[in-house]
Amino acid sequence: MTVPTLPARDRAQLTCTGVRVDRGGRRVLHDVEMKVSPGTRWGVVGENGRGKSTLLHVLAGALIPDEGEVQRVGTLALAEQETPAEDGRTVGDVVDEHLVDTRAALRRLDATTAALAEGRPGAEDAYTDALEAARALDAWDADRRVDVALAGLGAVGDRTRPLATLSVGQRHRIRLACLLGAEYDFLLLDEPTNHLDLAGLEYLTARLRAHSGGVVVVSHDRALLSDVATTILDLDPTRDGRPRVHGGGYAGYREGREAELVRWEAEYEQQRTEQARLGEALSEARNRLITGWRPDKGTGKHQRATRAGALARSVHRRQDELERHQVTAPVPPRRFHMPELPVRTGVLLLRAQEVSVRDRLRRPTTLEVASGDRLAVTGANGAGKSTLLSVLAGQVAPTTGRVHRARQVRVHLLGQESPHPTRRPARDLYERHTARLVTTGALTEGEVVGLGALGLLGSRDAEKPVAELSTGQQRRLDLALALATRPHVLLLDEPTNHLSIALVDELTEALHTTDAAVVVATHDRQLRRDIRGWPRLAVSAYEGAGVPGHASGHPHS
Repeated sequence: MTVPTLPARDRAQLTCTGVRVDRGGRRVLHDVEMKVSPGTRWGVVGENGRGKSTLLHVLAGALIPDEGEVQRVGTLALAEQETPAEDGRTVGDVVDEHLVDTRAALRRLDATTAALAEGRPGAEDAYTDALEAARALDAWDADRRVDVALAGLGAVGDRTRPLATLSVGQRHRIRLACLLGAEYDFLLLDEPTNHLDLAGLEYLTARLRAHSGGVVVVSHDRALLSDVATTILDLDPTRDGRPRVHGGGYAGYREGREAELVRWEAEYEQQRTEQARLGEALSEARNRLITGWRPDKGTGKHQRATRAGALARSVHRRQDELERHQVTAPVPPRRFHMPELPVRTGVLLLRAQEVSVRDRLRRPTTLEVASGDRLAVTGANGAGKSTLLSVLAGQVAPTTGRVHRARQVRVHLLGQESPHPTRRPARDLYERHTARLVTTGALTEGEVVGLGALGLLGSRDAEKPVAELSTGQQRRLDLALALATRPHVLLLDEPTNHLSIALVDELTEALHTTDAAVVVATHDRQLRRDIRGWPRLAVSAYEGAGVPGHASGHPHS
């Protein structure tokens, strides 16, 4: 009979010491130190591609580091960013997998209870052990806990439902609910707020704050980090190349990171000044070697040779000193540059009249958008926000109503998920995309923006096959492809998913100032706070009587 694995509870510990991971000749993680105890909640931050997801795999034991060690005492579960698209399991299968120890404990308790009733030798001790195991797992309440989590996250609760019939978001929420309900000692969560609506975000935040075990969460969700994290591990570059640990939660991290950059920049400027001084000294010594050692007429050869040697040694000394003072240049954060997007003043760019889509956008919706307009689309998961944006982009035909677009208007949708990655290098994919836009007459040669000019991918990452980019880097490429079309109307569906904190801040600022019309659908609580002054369109999942959804991207008097 299977013996269940029991949680360690107060004895649980998850530590890593000196962890290093190399991939493809590049150092992904270096000298990472963590100690996760019950009640501590770690946030892991850093730009896309800094090894955040890799670190979770190392902590979970799915990846052996090239150097360092990880010690685990207790049970843990990892929730990755992506869920498999082809999955033959049902909702109940996923629940059973996460409650496997609970199921084993209850079966063992039933068997030992029967043995005790039959008076078998040793049955009493076996029954006592089985009862303690079931109590440690709180096994009788496990299914109820999962059901509560499914409801709290807005996930499908029908355990007979095949996963293949559910959306990416639903599969993500089901897995997350199982992790919360199983009550592992440690939860390792990779971007857990993706695909959650406002109610789900609030539920997840409350559960993580109340979790008695340890939590390690990789997230770009600024609101979640602020509300949950007690300690922040920053994997972005530092002066000595080692990650930084910041106490004081997210506020402590922001303060500590800024102080780190100020010190680093000051040291950089000092080194540049010293290098310039040494360079001048070296140049002066070389000039003296060439011209200054020639003696007056009548001076002996011995004296000339002595002076020449001394000057040569001075040159070599200064060269050595200059090499020792090479500038350790700070690695500046990559800055996003929004290209200039076109404006057509006084033109109604887009109008949707009473549009609906059967079983997806049930409530007829009307909206209109002109240049410079801003519109926030809100609503619960499943209400039809993504469907509405797809209708506006011309990717989905409405069942009722119609969409009118101005002549030669360019409308582009940045969807929630990246397309299936190819083996084609990112730069090649981008350049083929822009070439196609020029060939079809959608853009002129002068409107084409180079990939490097956007500040979204470094030159090294741009040469990689798209399939080898991290999820966040693929998302950056998606954004680059969207902006390459130079749209008059930019439609953004959960634009902050998988993007770094710094990039989200820069993108938000750009959305406020661009001349293009912008329509955003998001559950990101911080982004919603940042665009709280925009007109809003609430999309409802129910047809209901009354006035259909109606909005304009510009305020009315």
